[in-house]
Amino acid sequence: MNEDKPDKVIIVEGTSDKRKIMNIIKEPIDVICTNGTISMTKLDELVDTLEDRDIYILVDADEAGMKLRNQLKREFPDAEHLYIDRCYREVATAPEYHLATVLTGANIDVYTEFLDRG
Repeated sequence: MNEDKPDKVIIVEGTSDKRKIMNIIKEPIDVICTNGTISMTKLDELVDTLEDRDIYILVDADEAGMKLRNQLKREFPDAEHLYIDRCYREVATAPEYHLATVLTGANIDVYTEFLDRG
């Protein structure tokens, strides 16, 4: 493992998703944005870059998110898929406590204050 890169990577759709979960996560982790879609060239580069790292996929619970999830599933068959409740539809609009619970379920260390519905 490359010592200057975290072992874990979360792939999300947009920058607002990235900002939201980066505030919740306590451990060093890379969060990569696809900006909704990803070209085959960019996807191939990503596959090479993420070799030997734990990959988590967290996308919106809508049609575009499912399409991206299916594309990523083919390229990263060993990735762990994280799901938000469909009632929230988007990662960026899901409550912090919900995202913290989803991340904790994947053994990702989060700030405990986000686990409170407070």
